[in-house]
Amino acid sequence: MHASSRVPFVSLRRCLNVRQLLEARALTAKPPGWAAIFVKAFSQVANDEPVLRTLYAKWPWPGFYELPTSVAMIAIARVEDGEHCVMPQKVTAADKLPLAEIDAQIRRAKDAPIREVPAFRKVMLVTRLPLPLRRLVWLIGLNFGRQRANYFGSFSVTSVAAYGGGELHALSPGPFVLSYGVAEPGQTIDVMIRWDHRICDAALIAKALTRLEQVLNTDISTELRGLRQQAEQKPVRAVAT
Repeated sequence: MHASSRVPFVSLRRCLNVRQLLEARALTAKPPGWAAIFVKAFSQVANDEPVLRTLYAKWPWPGFYELPTSVAMIAIARVEDGEHCVMPQKVTAADKLPLAEIDAQIRRAKDAPIREVPAFRKVMLVTRLPLPLRRLVWLIGLNFGRQRANYFGSFSVTSVAAYGGGELHALSPGPFVLSYGVAEPGQTIDVMIRWDHRICDAALIAKALTRLEQVLNTDISTELRGLRQQAEQKPVRAVAT
């Protein structure tokens, strides 16, 4: 919250028509979770639009830093020692990974012990430092372009859809925050993007949402149908003669 409060966020929400995506997902016996789907889809959009891979950094002087590939941070809700908490799981270059692999990384982050998840270990290590040292680590992580991506990613994905949906205005030190609601009976889903207004204006985000809808209904839907075909293929057993 301390770091996020300094980011001049602006929000844009749009209802996306995801009919083809929902149809493809319904045909898959074990479909990837929505978080994995949006992580890959947004990464694909960002692959074609460099601004969506751009960070604002202050050191060694204020300026913009363009990343060669997207780095996603997914908010993972967990219960540790009876306490509810949210931990960030990092997925790099999701546009080049299979959906099944992205989903496996997210599910492992939900279920594996904290010490077995590298991103969680880093968070816990920093939280154990005294406040002056924590703030120093944060200053380094927030103000150098490459380190900012390593610590906070180029975009975040979060949602409360698993608990009934709702319009989530999330904060993050990162430049882009994507949140999504539940799939509606009309085969639509509400998607909101919050972004650092120093990086771009609303026109580019509006175009990004249009492109996101296209990617969900084409590339992602095609991959989901491919998962179904793989599941239907049965191994051929050799018969001795």
